[in-house]
Amino acid sequence: MTDQLVAPAAPAGYTGVLAVPEFRAVFAAHTLSLLGVVVSEIALTVLVYDLTGSPLLSALTFALGFLPYLVGGTLLAGVADRYPARRVLVLCDLVCAGCVALMVLPMTPVAGLLVLRCAVAAVAPVFNGTRMATLADILGQGEHFVLGRSLLRIVAQSAQLVGFGVGGVLLTLVPARGAIAITAVTFLCSGALLRFGTVRRPARAGGSGALLRESLQGARLVFRDRRMRLLTLLFWVPPMFAVAPEALAAPYADRIGAGSVALGVLMCAMPVGHVAGELFAGSVLSAAARSRAVLPLAVCSLLPLLAYAVRPGLSLAVLVLLLAGLASAYGLGLDQWYVAAVPDELRGRAMTLLTAGMMTLQGLGMAAAGLAAEFVPVHHAIACSGALGAVCVLVLAIRLRKDRVPKSETGLTTI
Repeated sequence: MTDQLVAPAAPAGYTGVLAVPEFRAVFAAHTLSLLGVVVSEIALTVLVYDLTGSPLLSALTFALGFLPYLVGGTLLAGVADRYPARRVLVLCDLVCAGCVALMVLPMTPVAGLLVLRCAVAAVAPVFNGTRMATLADILGQGEHFVLGRSLLRIVAQSAQLVGFGVGGVLLTLVPARGAIAITAVTFLCSGALLRFGTVRRPARAGGSGALLRESLQGARLVFRDRRMRLLTLLFWVPPMFAVAPEALAAPYADRIGAGSVALGVLMCAMPVGHVAGELFAGSVLSAAARSRAVLPLAVCSLLPLLAYAVRPGLSLAVLVLLLAGLASAYGLGLDQWYVAAVPDELRGRAMTLLTAGMMTLQGLGMAAAGLAAEFVPVHHAIACSGALGAVCVLVLAIRLRKDRVPKSETGLTTI
């Protein structure tokens, strides 16, 4: 690979995006690392339970996947712009592989396993933010970037479905430590794909000051700008409230007398809708149509949850979750708005912060939903989450409507 930046010359659509060699390497690495994360989460949860017999520590192991995102995404965000992106991505994969390898060692205590879990989670927002920023270098800031991001989201949703299945099968064939060892290989393969399959590009913004100061300065710059602040919140708020059905799926299935198979269906319904919505919007809708649909779909993505107020049966609940997932297609147009709003020298930090905030708020949303269900019926907690979330998104949409927005690269008004 050379250091020369070459603009991709590919046809339109998902096929055109996949025709870009660099993106194929990023796509394959993304798939491997995601499967590694999901499988290691399952195997580590099982391992901690086997070692301690404590449901609390087992659940804490899974929850620790969310909490360090805020720390890593806030304090380490400057890494994404200060150093060449390829170096950052490969180093993150190597750190994750090293942490996972240490988990495999029999002498690693439970406390050590939890610390290593936190380390992997803290690195994740830096990796994801750097990769998002790099996509704009690989695919440009127009249609290809939007569809490339869409493909990565589709993989992320699919990894939840496939990863849990793969993890379950692995755990029937090998012990938990063996399954974790396999995921170390996926991180190493991801790092190799990124090292040898992508171009070396210079850092976006030099810097010799303290990394912490640069990272926090990036957050201040994002939130100081009205448009970047509103767009960031529009990324964060809907998922925060949309996780309520997932967080409460087990108690809700119990309340309606459904079994474990029905629980699995409830857990899969929204991701399936999400994938279908992404594919439809990316394949059928024009860039202008996706842009016009952002605000209406963002608000409507939470409205289906209001149907939980009548305590729907399994069939209706699955339909509701599918509709909510379909509406999440607003993300394609929102991606275009965001990459156009963020200056190039701030892109890595902004997108690292974006990823960290999204994951952290989803974790808080799950906790809040569980807390609410302690005081009100489960179906009311989910319905209230949808209603409150829709109101919050509506307020953001109204404020964004008042902004005067420049035209995008394609000459289309974005709002």
